[in-house]
Amino acid sequence: MTRQQLKSMAKEQIKGKIGILFLISLIISLISSAASAIPGVGSIAVAVVVGPAFSLAIVRIYLAITKGTTPVIKDAFSCFNEFFPAFKTSFLVSIFTFLWSLLFVIPGIIKGISYSQAMYILAENPTIGAREAINRSKAMMEGHKMEYFILSLSFIGWAILACFTFGLLYIWLIPYMSATFTNYYNSLKPVVIAEEPAAEEAPAAEVTE
Repeated sequence: MTRQQLKSMAKEQIKGKIGILFLISLIISLISSAASAIPGVGSIAVAVVVGPAFSLAIVRIYLAITKGTTPVIKDAFSCFNEFFPAFKTSFLVSIFTFLWSLLFVIPGIIKGISYSQAMYILAENPTIGAREAINRSKAMMEGHKMEYFILSLSFIGWAILACFTFGLLYIWLIPYMSATFTNYYNSLKPVVIAEEPAAEEAPAAEVTE
């Protein structure tokens, strides 16, 4: 599926849903800000519970949108009972990407792209665990990293334009991008394999994925 097809689908999928998506994003932002303001434990609460649970919920919302479903407010809170696998996946992706980045920026970018589908995979397969989600993401992105990178770059013009609208364009742009990347995941799903891919060489000092 071409970039143009992915984007065209995304525009149709978010049509009429921008208002509810903005409201969901606003509620998530307000709750995250309030949680981070809690003395002593705020940043921990956001990092461990609130942030990953909301991230997984957002992924599920956009997966549903690409299937023709309109989200509701309560969908934003649907993943708090799965906060631990969401946190573990987010944490491991961040750690692995950081370790590869120690070698240089480009290896970090490549690995970040390699792990980019992990949360989508976890959202659709909540029992597989973080490591398996990451392994399946690596398998899914094999041979598609440059394709994903170019897709990401294709939004730069919109992002620059949004700056000239005092950020108002992001109300539409973020759903547009999110739906496009979700469509990209859906287009690659047939290549997900059940087996773990071969182990990789550790990026630094015997740290393995």
